[in-house]
Amino acid sequence: MPTSAPASRQKIPDWFRHLALIFLVLWFAAYWHAWGPANFLHLCDIAVILSCIGLWTSSSLLISSQAVSSVLIDVVWTLDVAARLVFGHHLIGGTEYLFDGSTPLWARLLSLFHIVLPFILLWSVSLLGYDRRGWKLQSAILVPVLIASRVVIPDQNLNFALKDPFLHRSYGPAPTHLFITFLFLVFAVYFPTHLLFSHLFPPPTAESRGRG
Repeated sequence: MPTSAPASRQKIPDWFRHLALIFLVLWFAAYWHAWGPANFLHLCDIAVILSCIGLWTSSSLLISSQAVSSVLIDVVWTLDVAARLVFGHHLIGGTEYLFDGSTPLWARLLSLFHIVLPFILLWSVSLLGYDRRGWKLQSAILVPVLIASRVVIPDQNLNFALKDPFLHRSYGPAPTHLFITFLFLVFAVYFPTHLLFSHLFPPPTAESRGRG
């Protein structure tokens, strides 16, 4: 798909913008009640917040940044859950909480946004255009989030700030491990996704880019 000149883009429908805002308020309150405020340090939860804000404001930049961050990760999350259901074990882990009966079922079901969010983000990018600054914004967001993940709840391995999801090991002291985690997410997840989206989607118009 050619990307040399911005095409005329559509807008996010008003009814969907309002739906996103209502969902954000209800989901935020429910998650706070079920998991506590520190849970919002998860990158996937940050993605919900920024995506809903992006939908409400029709910000191509916010939507693009969270598409870069979430689409691949949420697909892996869904595959991990499917593997647990079908084969009885997880692919890489991170979704064990979904099968923990000590947590109310309604709270666990709220996590199914991982399945829906990629489709919403891709649809939104197709309407607004893909902002090429998105992966840089998400990389900038990642820095304080990783640091906070290591400091705020050091025993829960939020965003794999303590151990990697594959070998389940730590790579040296905290700064070294965080730097390696940052490099992996930026160059193994964000940048390849950015290249793919740059090829698939035209850039936003000046109007929608201005909103972002």
